[in-house]
Amino acid sequence: MQIYHLTGPAPFCANSFLVLTEQGSAVIIDPAAGAEEYDDALARTNTLLKLMLCTHGHMDHVGGAAALRSEWGAPLRCASADVQGGALYPLAEADGSLVDGEELTVDELTFKIIATPGHSEGSVCILCGEYLFTGDTLFHGDTGRTDLAGGDPAKMVQSIQKLRALHLPADTKILPGHEEFTTYGEEMAHNWFICHMCPPEEA
Repeated sequence: MQIYHLTGPAPFCANSFLVLTEQGSAVIIDPAAGAEEYDDALARTNTLLKLMLCTHGHMDHVGGAAALRSEWGAPLRCASADVQGGALYPLAEADGSLVDGEELTVDELTFKIIATPGHSEGSVCILCGEYLFTGDTLFHGDTGRTDLAGGDPAKMVQSIQKLRALHLPADTKILPGHEEFTTYGEEMAHNWFICHMCPPEEA
């Protein structure tokens, strides 16, 4: 597996990830950048886009989705609660929802869906091997905001407790929807929100 990092346009600069399989397939986690940026990366790596997965449906994470779906015919999956066709949630349609516990396989890679509402009703984290794509649920030292439409502070606490209860290896790499990358061990031990709002005995 190889992972390429792209970013969406300013001012939000959302993280996007192009995940490549050994057999030459590609999966996009959060198609935030322009379609031409993915086209260039796919051409350089001689890979074919097979699937797009959205950690949630906010406009800063899905900017390239429609064009890529039309160009490549690659299925777009996003939790149905976040497919609304509005300004904040611009996706008007998707090729399927994302369900808690679901596992999607592309070549040798398996993407496990973990429902984590709180930032949005349809937010999910995606576990693939040693990588956890957390969208806007979990950041380095912080969690996602809950004051936008579809956000819920109580659900965010439950979702963070759920991530803690996974007991992933400490060196599992966390690739969030914004800003710098981190590890599961770092966040479980030092993230203020987790340590103060979701102590171990409550997990």
